[in-house]
Amino acid sequence: MARPRQHAPEALHARVMETCDEWLKEQPVHALSLRNLAREVGCAPSTLLKLYGSFGNLLQHVNLATLDRLRDAIAGQETPSPSERLKALARAYWGFAQRDPYRWQLLFDFPLAQEGELDQRQNAMIEGLFERVEGALVEYAPRVESVEAKRMARTLWGSVHGLVQLGMNERLGLWQGQPLEVTELLDQLLDTMLAGLKVRSEAACAGDATEADK
Repeated sequence: MARPRQHAPEALHARVMETCDEWLKEQPVHALSLRNLAREVGCAPSTLLKLYGSFGNLLQHVNLATLDRLRDAIAGQETPSPSERLKALARAYWGFAQRDPYRWQLLFDFPLAQEGELDQRQNAMIEGLFERVEGALVEYAPRVESVEAKRMARTLWGSVHGLVQLGMNERLGLWQGQPLEVTELLDQLLDTMLAGLKVRSEAACAGDATEADK
């Protein structure tokens, strides 16, 4: 049997990520194993274990690359209106899931890192994504407190993710024989939540004005 080709760690990592990318364009990660990945790359499984420590850690690097792609996908969604910006972010998220379904699925079907450098890098990227949502919410309703903005950003994005996941699984049902449009439902969700936030913000302003007049 021919001996596996030798790779420098950086070159091997690049090759592994490229191979995973090609795989995830067509198939879910559940069909991928360390052994067949090593065969595709041209090395022994033990070489990959030496580089990554475990197959799980290897997939965490794939998740990092996915988060990086997601960040790029929403980076250009800048509009003067914070409400339109939030809608654009939600649509970009839906578009990303449609374009890269198996990568997107891996983010949620496989637990993220729990400690170490991978955990820190993943958390930093996830926080960066949430900060964009928080920033738009604070811009829309400047009186919202930072803690409330954090909670609201996660509640809002959890709702967006739920619609996207149902849309990906075709579980949103039909209207007049046609599937409901995810983009329309996302817009409706954001309109409803932002309208509620506006009412709360106006009520808070009115309450402050009343206190000042006393």
